[in-house]
Amino acid sequence: MSDIINAELVSLDEPLGADKRAVIEALAARVAAQGRATDAAALAADAWAREQKDETGLPGGIAIPHAKSAAVTRATLAFARLAPGIDFGAPDGPADLVFLIAAPDTAAEEHLAMLSRLARSFMKDDFTAGLRSASTEGEIVALVSDAVSDAPTPAAAPTAAASAAPDEELLIEGRPARIVAVTACATGIAHTFMAADALTAAGQKEGVDLVVEPQGSSGYKAIDQKLIDEADAVIFAVDVDVREQQRFAGKPVVRAGVKRGIEQPAQLIAEAVAAVHNPSAPRVSGSASGAATTSAAPTSLGGSVKRALLTGVSYMIPFVAGGGLLIALGFLLGGYQIASEHASGVSNAVFTLQNSTLWNLPTTDIVSPLGPLGQYLGAVAFQIGGLSFGFLVPALAGYIAFGIADRPGIAPGFVAGAVAAFMGAGFLGGIVGGLLAGVAAWWLNSFDVPRWLRGLMPVVIIPLLASIFASGLMLMVLGGPIAWLMSVLNDWLGSLTGAGVIILGAVLGLMMCFDLGGPVNKVAYGFATANLALGIAGDERYLQIMAAVMAAGMVPPLAMALASTVLGRGLFTEPERENGKAAWLLGAAFISEGAIPFAAADVLRVIPASMIGGAVTGALSMAFAVTSKAPHGGVFVFFAIDSFWLWLLAIAVGTVVSAVSVVLLKRFARRRPAPAVIDGRVEVPQGAVTA
Repeated sequence: MSDIINAELVSLDEPLGADKRAVIEALAARVAAQGRATDAAALAADAWAREQKDETGLPGGIAIPHAKSAAVTRATLAFARLAPGIDFGAPDGPADLVFLIAAPDTAAEEHLAMLSRLARSFMKDDFTAGLRSASTEGEIVALVSDAVSDAPTPAAAPTAAASAAPDEELLIEGRPARIVAVTACATGIAHTFMAADALTAAGQKEGVDLVVEPQGSSGYKAIDQKLIDEADAVIFAVDVDVREQQRFAGKPVVRAGVKRGIEQPAQLIAEAVAAVHNPSAPRVSGSASGAATTSAAPTSLGGSVKRALLTGVSYMIPFVAGGGLLIALGFLLGGYQIASEHASGVSNAVFTLQNSTLWNLPTTDIVSPLGPLGQYLGAVAFQIGGLSFGFLVPALAGYIAFGIADRPGIAPGFVAGAVAAFMGAGFLGGIVGGLLAGVAAWWLNSFDVPRWLRGLMPVVIIPLLASIFASGLMLMVLGGPIAWLMSVLNDWLGSLTGAGVIILGAVLGLMMCFDLGGPVNKVAYGFATANLALGIAGDERYLQIMAAVMAAGMVPPLAMALASTVLGRGLFTEPERENGKAAWLLGAAFISEGAIPFAAADVLRVIPASMIGGAVTGALSMAFAVTSKAPHGGVFVFFAIDSFWLWLLAIAVGTVVSAVSVVLLKRFARRRPAPAVIDGRVEVPQGAVTA
């Protein structure tokens, strides 16, 4: 990798633009000019798209915009030293040292290795000082080439601080404390390794034995289990879950974000040593499940509950989507009467399956427009879909419990959900049962039990006791009141007429378009799908809600497609216009996430415009009394949607409203760029106006 950068890829104290996008475009142009990329605009667009997902500014005036791009032919680093600095999203201010890392789209390991080596160099004061003091491009090339070299860095000689005896507070039984640590960030690239190096350096300075395991995107090398067993305490400086956390079972633990690992490593070490002397300190769970919860929750109660609910809904959706589409396919093949009651007292689907096979097709009571074969295949699809729907409430409850207590919560959660369904408590009962089971499993899992008992905890003891607690409460105390509440909710929905129905549709439409697949969107979608079984059983109110929710969720991508490819092409970048072409199909298939690239680039104009159109579509769909027996699929499940043309009209109107709104907002409501300070003066770029 010695040729990864050259003098022509270095810019020293040159003006490259007023914002980070201009800097990225200028550096991408240098990469292309050196023949290392076939298209500067495409490389800049890929780097900018990455920047929109997660800003690349780091503490200390550093930024590392990066991308894997099909336009790149050779892994390359371009560097700019800026005066003044440009804001790349770091909390401590603008960046004056900017690296653009460009890698071919097939070079995943090379890309990540380059980033991690570069990130580790940022923790060295002599490296960043050298970048700031270099007077020629050649000096920069030499510094960077050495930093990203594949050759291992020679071990530094012990410093006086490292060889000095630690403070008495950092001693355990008269010897230096032994600590193991894990660092991990959302991307697993820069902050992961910067925190690892900061903790390692602080451990040397404080005189403690500290070993760090950085869990990066390209994998990790696990700490030797013997070192973990001998450790006094654990530090988890992470923003994501620690992988294989059960290795640290029973150890006192200090949890913090990865950023604190970079900024306050010495404090984390002191807290870890203090935890050793504190019998009430949090400990890593002793279960074999790897759930690795502690006696102190790492997030707020509200945040934990929200995360658990979203986990439950996310895992429930495949049961609903798969089952609902199979039911819709059953209707298409077997006719809608396939769900009706047969003269024998069971549904036509069950009667068909009980009395015929693929080699012995039914000959009487044919309700399918496609004849005996359609009747049989329709019955098969309808029955499989119905059985899938039967898991809806248990899956919701089971994975809510999983979101709280990891694997030990699944079994008691599923049982509590099944009890909720038995009691008629519906999805509300599933939510309550899942929370009860999850909390019970989490509490039981927090006990520090003897090693010989740990293997039994997640597979026998926790499922048994948590199931007794959660399901017992549901059966004996809570199930009845929740079932009554569900009955009241059903009666309220049945009483809605006129304006009430339209308002409900508008509210659901607003929720579907608020965060494009995020928590609010999932709440609305979960409400519709959790009650779809009732609709298929004959309650058309829920089928209307399902149609309104699906229609509103189609509006954002369709509106962005219309705006970027037809109504306002000049207001969108070339990558956005390309995304707009794909958004037509994504929107038609009810994939709301097709609008995310537009929202990421311009959230304050795209989201409000989408919500306006979604509310219009939801209201119109409810006003037209359109029903949908399918939970997903968009226009491709037309056969499961009654009044299909009115449904399309509602979608079309909302799409046009959103598209026109976003075009008007982009044309007349301009964002105000951040002012730059130049020579002590505040300079506001021209055209920086707001509506």
